[in-house]
Amino acid sequence: MIAAASPSRQKPAACVAHLKPLLRKLAVPAQLAIAALVLALAALCLHRLALSLNFHALMRTAREIPGWRLAAALALTAASYLLLTTYDVMALRTIGSPQPYRTAALASFTSYTLSHNLGFGILTGAAARLRIYGAKGLGASEVARVTAIAGITFWTGVLASAALALLLHHRPLVIAQHVLPLGAQHMAGAVLLALLGGGALLAKRWHLPGPEAIARMTFVALADIAAACGTLYVLLPHTGIALYAPLLLAYVLAIVVALVSHVPGGLGVFEATVVALCPQIPAGELVAALLVYRIVYYLVPLALALVLLLRHEHARWRRSAMLALKAGETMMVSFAPRAVAVLVFLGGAILLLSGATPALPERMADIRGVVPLPFVEASQIAASLVGTVLLLLAPALYRRLDAAFLLTRALLLAGAAFSLIKGLDWEEALTLLAVAGVLQAARGGFWRRTALTADVMSANWVLAMVATIALVIVIGYFTQTFPAYRGSLWWKFAWSGDASRYLRTSFAVAVAMSAAILLAFLRPSRRAVLPDDGPLDVDAALHHATRSESMLALTGDKLFLAGPEGRSMLMYQVQGHSWIVMGDPVGEPTDWPELLWRLRERADANQGRVLLYQITPEVLPIAIDMGLQLMKYGEEARVDLSRFGLEGPAARPLRHAMRRAEREGAEFAIVPAARVPSLLSEIRAVSNEWLRAKGQREKAFSVGRFDDAYIARCDVAVIRCEGRVVAFANLWKTAGREELSVDLMRHRADVPYGCMDFLFTRLMLWGRQEGYAWFNLGLAPLSGIEARRLAPTWARAAGMLFRHGEAFYGFEGLRNYKEKFSPVWEPRYIACNGGMATGRALLDLQALISDGKASAARQRNRLRREAR
Repeated sequence: MIAAASPSRQKPAACVAHLKPLLRKLAVPAQLAIAALVLALAALCLHRLALSLNFHALMRTAREIPGWRLAAALALTAASYLLLTTYDVMALRTIGSPQPYRTAALASFTSYTLSHNLGFGILTGAAARLRIYGAKGLGASEVARVTAIAGITFWTGVLASAALALLLHHRPLVIAQHVLPLGAQHMAGAVLLALLGGGALLAKRWHLPGPEAIARMTFVALADIAAACGTLYVLLPHTGIALYAPLLLAYVLAIVVALVSHVPGGLGVFEATVVALCPQIPAGELVAALLVYRIVYYLVPLALALVLLLRHEHARWRRSAMLALKAGETMMVSFAPRAVAVLVFLGGAILLLSGATPALPERMADIRGVVPLPFVEASQIAASLVGTVLLLLAPALYRRLDAAFLLTRALLLAGAAFSLIKGLDWEEALTLLAVAGVLQAARGGFWRRTALTADVMSANWVLAMVATIALVIVIGYFTQTFPAYRGSLWWKFAWSGDASRYLRTSFAVAVAMSAAILLAFLRPSRRAVLPDDGPLDVDAALHHATRSESMLALTGDKLFLAGPEGRSMLMYQVQGHSWIVMGDPVGEPTDWPELLWRLRERADANQGRVLLYQITPEVLPIAIDMGLQLMKYGEEARVDLSRFGLEGPAARPLRHAMRRAEREGAEFAIVPAARVPSLLSEIRAVSNEWLRAKGQREKAFSVGRFDDAYIARCDVAVIRCEGRVVAFANLWKTAGREELSVDLMRHRADVPYGCMDFLFTRLMLWGRQEGYAWFNLGLAPLSGIEARRLAPTWARAAGMLFRHGEAFYGFEGLRNYKEKFSPVWEPRYIACNGGMATGRALLDLQALISDGKASAARQRNRLRREAR
């Protein structure tokens, strides 16, 4: 029977169990506090050290290190990292997964260089090992064991090195002016050795390598740390062999302090600890050696490790890298122009600020005698002018203008040169060159064509103007009695001050001409980039149309963008800088996004704006994806012919109009397109009479016009009275009989009462008989727009105009007229870039519609001519 534990034993155990959660909670804060304390002490030491050192003397001492010492340091560095590779070799053998030395050496070298420079060795070193060993089939647990064993090897070397240094050092150790007695040093060294021996004996219990393996690992680690410390030792001038032991002790303790501080690479902490523990070495010489040591032992191996990693990962990263580069290029093209515009603006501001502040006297003294004074003065003015022009070009860069890119690049380079000439302002010059480099990297983001790159007045004209002005200035210089240059010449006003007037006049001419050339170059190109499609078979594309308004393609006043295999097309026209699309694309709906995006990209390349006019809800998702702003334009009335008839009380007005028109002798007929040419003279007379009576002229783009070629391609519905045509309408019909509509509806003044109602009713009855599904009565502008208090301003204005704008246009009366046919009302929209662009695009739309076919034809012919 087992005796119960006595109360005296239970109390300590209970206390320990109670304290464990508290200790776990305090562990992380305690570690952070220790790290912060170490970092603060190191910062204090560095601050005091910096106050006592001269930077220029320090750099001079570093440059005076002999070449043979640098060569020895590089050799010892190579030996140290070569010994480090054996850590992984031994660890892999210990876990029973040996790898070729090449693999182990690559993993070890890259992991240690990364952990040395970045810190957090458990993460950075393990990540590099996992990447390399994982490619060879090792799992995460095996890599973790290798990392742990390599870490134990490193720490055994650190402790063994510290113990041997303490035992071999035969002088009292001085730490920041505090002396540690010799006996205490030896005692500390003996304790460390005892701890190492005890750890080696207990290794088996902790599932670690046995004593023999620990001994081998300790020997290799000792050699590694000795070589690493030797790298620093050989960089110190005038050092005897007796200093190696205290330097080794300081080196090892500095490694421990750097690891405790968690500062990446122990930067600053390591150096401060070494300086504090080696007061016998002159601080200037030691700090200079530490700076060179940081480069030789840390940065050079890091660069080599990155090259080896890239080479190792080349095949694996190639595809990902290409995708990343492509994504980066896309992001650069998308966002870089905005950032570059800000940088260029700041560059211009720097030049202006530099011109407004006095130059440094010592720099002016350096260029005196090298650069003539007139060149210095001219460079001062030129730099300020460049800064001013850069401020003006920044918005143009934001708009992605190609001329802005070319001019800004040239001005940044010129500004850098002027900054050096006017006062050796090399900081400004480097800043401008850096901005020019960023601009060049983002060159793909400036695709909008301007007059500089597209129009006739480009290089030849500009060169001619510049040459002429330069010739005039040279002639003036040689014809003037020019005194020695003085700054006061610019401000001298006298009857005989010809030289002063010459200077001011030349300057004014140069500024005015530069401004004129700049404005000319930045204006939008007159040469629009039209889609480079082959000839389009409009009739073949119309065969796929499902909406009757697609027949606007026959009017001859539009440009077209063709879809694949001729099964779709997009109708548009360019008016000013507005690229206006008429209705939905025609044909296969799956082709619509590509057609609209292509047009959007072409418009953007020409600094144009896009307006989608009278689009249906089917196009709204595409317009939203294109980043366009939507506005409701009105509603379209469509009559379902399968339900249309003259029965019932709702059709009573139509029956009354039919009977009255027939009593007055109205006769309805459909004239096929083949017989229309013989009818043209008669219906043209009706059209001309209608235009005179209405006080209107032909329109274009969104409606047809009376053109013989266009009318002859359509069937025409006519109303005759006593054999004479008194009204007509040309028909729009889809090939699949989805929809029937009319375009021009014109009549004489003596037409019978209700003639238009009679015409529409008979057309709908005829269309139902022919198998058409819908009859399109056309648009009711501004209809169906909610003008509520919280609606947008444009919607409230449209609603007010719809209700009270009868003096301008019969908006509400038109809807009421169409309502008598019991149509289905479907919304129609406008989509544009938004902001002021919408208003300007609507003005261009109005000009395109109201100017008639002549304006559209001129625009089309001009674009085609310039494209050639």
